[in-house]
Amino acid sequence: MKTFNPFDPESFRTALRAYIHEEQLLPPGASVLVAVSGGLDSVALAHMLITSGIPVEIAHCNFRLRGEESERDEAFIRKLAAQHNVPFHITHFDTNAYAKEMKLSIQEAARQLRYAWLEATRLEKGLTALATAHHMQDSVETLWMNLSKGTGIAGLHGILPRQGALIRPLLFATREDIAAYAAAEQLPFVEDSSNTSDKYTRNYLRHHVLPSLRETYPDVVRQTGASIERFREVEMIYNEALEGYRQKLLVQKGAEYFIPVVRFSQVQPLATIAYELLKPFGCNTHQAAQVTDLLQAGPGKFVNTATHRIVRDRKWLIITPLEKESSAHFLIEEGQRTLDIPGYAITIREVKHEGGAIPADANVAYINAAEVTYPLMVRKWKVGDYCYPLGLNKKKKLSRLFIDQKLSLPAKEKMWVLESGKRIAWVMGMRLDHRFRVTEHTDKMLVIKMEETPS
Repeated sequence: MKTFNPFDPESFRTALRAYIHEEQLLPPGASVLVAVSGGLDSVALAHMLITSGIPVEIAHCNFRLRGEESERDEAFIRKLAAQHNVPFHITHFDTNAYAKEMKLSIQEAARQLRYAWLEATRLEKGLTALATAHHMQDSVETLWMNLSKGTGIAGLHGILPRQGALIRPLLFATREDIAAYAAAEQLPFVEDSSNTSDKYTRNYLRHHVLPSLRETYPDVVRQTGASIERFREVEMIYNEALEGYRQKLLVQKGAEYFIPVVRFSQVQPLATIAYELLKPFGCNTHQAAQVTDLLQAGPGKFVNTATHRIVRDRKWLIITPLEKESSAHFLIEEGQRTLDIPGYAITIREVKHEGGAIPADANVAYINAAEVTYPLMVRKWKVGDYCYPLGLNKKKKLSRLFIDQKLSLPAKEKMWVLESGKRIAWVMGMRLDHRFRVTEHTDKMLVIKMEETPS
């Protein structure tokens, strides 16, 4: 925690520069785009950076949500930038329309619009960083919100000082500190009337929860802020340990990941490590518990997350991306020579059959061209599909064929078939249909080859 006198502007600015240096927020000679709403915090931040000799440009978003008050704020900040002789950037949003279109709350819509425009402006102007005026109490409020939502250890760090080009140089200071600085410098600012509303979770915490805590713990914001600094350091140690588990347990093969069942079953504490290990694959805490239950389940059982399927195989948990149905059907027209499908590149050529043995290659199909009806279709297999496997000339369901081949569930879901005239001509990469085989009477044949492509 920084020791400084908030009523002494130069003491505050010295602490600010020290914090920027310690957190490596700005390199020497950096320029900053400051997001200014017109309120106490952002006005004070802009003033501190400008009077510290840091090149600054001011940006403001008019969300058109508060009528004349929104126009008042814009005029105030425009004047502020002119007084300090710094560039001023302004944009206007139809926030209500965006929220309706994207099915978002007004608060979330404004947040998305604001950060997207600010970052685009920063890049356009070639500025080093984007600064917002979040302070210690904001971070403490975020901590309480995260604890209430159950975000895990990552939620304990509150608001981070830096995320990419976005920096928060005032996290070391309380709002009371900032108010003291503004009073000492006689800084004008405007009040946002929405800050008095309790309909937002943060405002409810600010107006009710923290004041109640202060009755018993008067210095709760500073003390919690100090704890947040320790939590950040603990999280670094925690993440280092987790990285060790990732290295030991996660085996990547293309777009899939494999976790050895026996080794995974032995880790402790299993619930925490499982959640952290599986979180990047769209897994929430409830689903992580379901995945640990798979360790005692039979092969074929699975858990679906928002983005992946986690399947219990004989010796592995297999994590595979969920595929979109929209990419499941592709046509091959007569004369077409290439086709790209998810995971594979396909080439098609028609050649004269000169006799002789047909090469054995599961990834190449030699098809009697006389049996083909265009367009051919390449699609994912589905339950109920059947073929007449080459050499067997007997109807067999693909589901049974895959069982005989001991395919795992993820491997089954990746299987494609080539269909001609509503008949499966080739279970791609596995077996040609007997009805489409090349015989001694075949004149021309299609040679269709599939090659795996990087995911």
